[in-house]
Order: sequence, then structure tokens, then C-alpha cells
Amino acid sequence: MSFSRDGKILASGSGDSTIKLWDLDSFSQIKTLSAHGASIWSVCLSPDNKMLASGIGDYSIKLLNLETFVEIKILIGHRDWVWSVSFSPDGKILASGSVDKIIKLWNIDTFAQITTFQGHAGAVWKVVFSPDGKTLASGSVDATVKLWNLTSFSLIKTLCGHRGWVRSVSFSSDGKTLASGSDDRTVKLWKISKI
Repeated sequence: MSFSRDGKILASGSGDSTIKLWDLDSFSQIKTLSAHGASIWSVCLSPDNKMLASGIGDYSIKLLNLETFVEIKILIGHRDWVWSVSFSPDGKILASGSVDKIIKLWNIDTFAQITTFQGHAGAVWKVVFSPDGKTLASGSVDATVKLWNLTSFSLIKTLCGHRGWVRSVSFSSDGKTLASGSDDRTVKLWKISKI
């Protein structure tokens, strides 16, 4: 699921191959999009609410125009299910994490692949940008969280401590703390300033 930045729209993806958009003022459904043909593993609204990215069970990422509900582009590059998609705070980059253990960064203006991050020993369940857009955090089936520098496109640090799949990672609004949630039934807080 993904909230719009203004908190007025919620997007949800489903195993029934549909994406639904919800109006959070009236709690009513705005639109159902059903042209995917495969399970929707992840959805993310762009910061300007003009685009929706979805990670699909057919190994692709689909970009939709939210004003016309027309498909803009299909991004191909992963070799397995795309479990997570996330826009950078300025909306210029899309990150994707996949069961193929790989993270990809995409230029939203040109739709070209910027770079690939490899290092996880298991599927990448979640990717998220820091509020300043300089760091990407990834959580994986390998029970680790990795931090990636988006200037040098290099690994900053691997955070170890969980004993199960890391299914969720989220930065605090000031970017100083990262939370990670795992199948080991724990949530860990990491002080980014000390890493």
C-alpha cells in the first residue's frame, strides 16, 4: 500500500492482479486498475501524485499516469518477482527490490536503469529512500538491512541483528533513525547518525 504525500489517496495492490485507489476523505473507491495480469506485490505513488509504480509477479515494473490511468512505461530488468518499489523524495528516481536478490535504480525522466546494487544473500523484500534522498535502505530474506550511498552508488553498511526475514524498513521523518521489522517478531531501531 502507498499513501499520497498529502494523505488524501491510498493505493493498494493485490494478488487478484488489481490496483485500487481510495479517497481517504470519503473512504470511497476512486478506481480499480486491472490490466496487469499478475499479482501486484508493491505499489508506490510518486511525490507529485501524478504517477503510480507497481512491482509485478511477471518480473516487471509498471508505471501508470494517475491523471489518465494510461500505462506510461513497463520497466524490464529483474529476473524474478518485484517485491518492492519506492520513489525518491524528489520523484526523479525509482528503486526496485526483487526476489532475484538485486536492487535497481531507474531514472524516471528517461526510464533508463541507473545502477544495480548486489550484495544481499536472499530476496529483497523492501526498499526505501531516506528523507534527504541520499541513502537507500533495503531489507532482505537474508535477515539483514543494508544502507546504500546514492551519490557514490556504494554499500555504506550492513546492519545485522535480526534472526528472520526483514520485511519492513522505514526512516524517521528527520532521517536520523531507521526502523526494521522482521519475522523474528522484533522491531529494531538503528541510529543512522552513528553508522
